[in-house]
Amino acid sequence: MAKRKIINIDEEKCNGCGLCIPNCPEGAIRIIDKKARLISDLFCDGLGACLGYCPQGAISIEEREAAPYDGKKVNIGSGLCQWPIQLCLVPAHAPYFEGADVLISADCVPFAYADFHQDLLRNKILLVGCPKFDDISLYREKLKQIFTENNIKSVTCAHMEVPCCFGLLPVINAALKGSGKKIPFEDITISIKGKKV
Repeated sequence: MAKRKIINIDEEKCNGCGLCIPNCPEGAIRIIDKKARLISDLFCDGLGACLGYCPQGAISIEEREAAPYDGKKVNIGSGLCQWPIQLCLVPAHAPYFEGADVLISADCVPFAYADFHQDLLRNKILLVGCPKFDDISLYREKLKQIFTENNIKSVTCAHMEVPCCFGLLPVINAALKGSGKKIPFEDITISIKGKKV
């Protein structure tokens, strides 16, 4: 093994807030046992894109023997960086919402869109729901609370082209309006053939 630059996470300083996770473009960091951990030397490019996002100063760059960075293996796995994801179960105020890009997805989208993790989810906090089978008034109130109580950078809605999925749009728009904040919003429609419309 050769020496190269790679991140080091000080477990004593880390409080498990997860803010580093959406800011690691390689997906090299995960929360395990309530601490941020480098899941593989192969995924860390050593450039330190995650450095400025740790409020505890727990992440640094060190030079040590490490397996070579493998760009081919990066971004193949899950883009999920927090749990829970179901809108009814997500706490309205959580550290991972601070400065986050939020993806609100109809629960059918990840099944229909093959590139969901790489194209839509990467570096975003995920909220999932179904406007047909769930109580959308609860969604509206929960989203309004999330938008009001947190510093959200952007909101993206991904839904299918079928009529029931369009029910997410008025819920999100009402929550954004009710929050009194101007948060950038993007609407993405996925066809039943699994393509962006």
